[in-house]
Amino acid sequence: MDMSAAEHKRAASAQASRDCSPAAELNGSEILIRCLQAENVEFVWGYPGGSVLYIYDALYKQESIQHVLVRHEQAAVHAADGYSRATGNVGVALVTSGPGVTNAVTGIATAYMDSIPMVIITGQVPTAAIGLDAFQECDTVGITRPVVKHNFLVKDVRDLALTIKKAFHIARTGRPGPVVVDIPKDVSLNTTSFAYPETIEMRSYNPVRKGHGGQIRKAVQLLLQAKRPYIYTGGGVILGNASAELRELCDLLGYPVTHTLMGLGAVPATDPKFLGMLGMHGTYEANMTMQSCDVLLAVGARFDDRVIGNPKHFASVERKIIHVDIDPSSISKRVKVDIPIVGDVKEVLQELIVQIRESQQRADSTSINAWWGQINEWRKRECLSYKRSDEVIKPQHVVETLWELTRGTDCYVTSDVGQHQMWAAQYYRFAEPRRWINSGGLGTMGVGLPYAMGIKLAKPESDVFCITGEGSIQMCIQELSTCQQYNTPVKVISLNNRYLGMVRQWQELIYEGRYAHSYMDALPDFVKLAEAYGHVGIKIEKPSEVEPALKEMIRLKDRTVFLDVRTDPTENVWPMVQAGKGITEMLLGSEDL
Repeated sequence: MDMSAAEHKRAASAQASRDCSPAAELNGSEILIRCLQAENVEFVWGYPGGSVLYIYDALYKQESIQHVLVRHEQAAVHAADGYSRATGNVGVALVTSGPGVTNAVTGIATAYMDSIPMVIITGQVPTAAIGLDAFQECDTVGITRPVVKHNFLVKDVRDLALTIKKAFHIARTGRPGPVVVDIPKDVSLNTTSFAYPETIEMRSYNPVRKGHGGQIRKAVQLLLQAKRPYIYTGGGVILGNASAELRELCDLLGYPVTHTLMGLGAVPATDPKFLGMLGMHGTYEANMTMQSCDVLLAVGARFDDRVIGNPKHFASVERKIIHVDIDPSSISKRVKVDIPIVGDVKEVLQELIVQIRESQQRADSTSINAWWGQINEWRKRECLSYKRSDEVIKPQHVVETLWELTRGTDCYVTSDVGQHQMWAAQYYRFAEPRRWINSGGLGTMGVGLPYAMGIKLAKPESDVFCITGEGSIQMCIQELSTCQQYNTPVKVISLNNRYLGMVRQWQELIYEGRYAHSYMDALPDFVKLAEAYGHVGIKIEKPSEVEPALKEMIRLKDRTVFLDVRTDPTENVWPMVQAGKGITEMLLGSEDL
């Protein structure tokens, strides 16, 4: 009697279980799978090739880890990255040697810039062929070194289990980040006994978790003496699972708070103490408060160029800065701080709260009330207002409508990079952490759809929306095929303005309207393209169609839906701080040009 493919796999899995008793010797591929199982890995996103076929054979013989076959290695890493951002678990990707590795580098660099815990398994040519320009060989360790937290080349199968343990430990502890493990083909075939360490200690790697008590006491004293305080937080609060502590601190003190692009959702956007995102496209009140405060508490943030603008302008106002971060190299890197606190942000915030509650000192309510009076004057500018239209769809209206239809529901929003990313950050009012998934540091186009796929596999009951543009979506659009194969019904909202929108905006404002190669000619029919991949395609061109189309998209819970929204091609993102300017030198609209 013929066996089905599933029956073949079950038989192979049963045989593998018999062969993989603790006393048996395993080959490197089997050891790798046993290590991943020990780390409770649920999904591996990847693409096979010659140097990893033994690993794929071992994957085939087991059933606890689901492999997801993407259509491009870049998407494998992005999907694992999106899964990690949404769940807090270590994402895992598997690619072959040579072009498999080089295709994955953009995804690795994206995760590195945003401190996302990942382990990327890469195939390598046999150890005897390394350095001989073998077929599909590249220097994986050398190529990835600048964009990983650490990387390993495993030359002996006896080192493999310990190396995997180290990789996961390094990826998830301290300041998280991607770790690459390069496995030559012969190492994946050679055999040895298997033992996976329960714990790991690395003499050269021991990140600090507990903040210095004396520094925390100084911070408490400074915060309670402040007359114009401000709390500024970044992605470190999200990654450190410290949102509850941040909310408690803000409620305890009653101080204004702002988030970077990567920190949105740490405090609900509807909280009256939240002033909106700050920085290049931040709100008027958030930026003015940043520049005018006398005590700044920075938590899990980097003071990067998109946040503070010109460092000299930022430093022109005297203020005291408390900086909490797990990574000592991030403190005083761009801005000199007065009270550095190295430690896990969750633990430091917990200690801050304890000491504030125990302190006999209280904030000066008269000064704080006056400070809020000034902030509320800045809020009156209503910097996120925009001109409504009954003729053409405004992209801000699409995002606002999506938020109204999904507020209070179990949903995630991913984005690509560009104008649509900023509109999503400004107008979708995130209430919880890990619900806003985007590329901040590297600014990678093409991440939105793979991110959504990774999240949907991890959160099958949640609605996952990808807000993108017609430029970004085409960079990984082939992953619509992956969505069909693995039944990940995500919702793609393409704000289609027929331009590379952010490039066009800069060309309009800075390059005197010379739109060099920013107009998208020869766009596909996205409705037909979605249908060709087996999905639902919808196209809208009128403002009156926005809400019905979004409702229909949400109703089709079990289908991937591609919504092609033809938006105003002239719309710009406001406010805007031009490169080289200070954060209070904002353009609030075309009238400021």
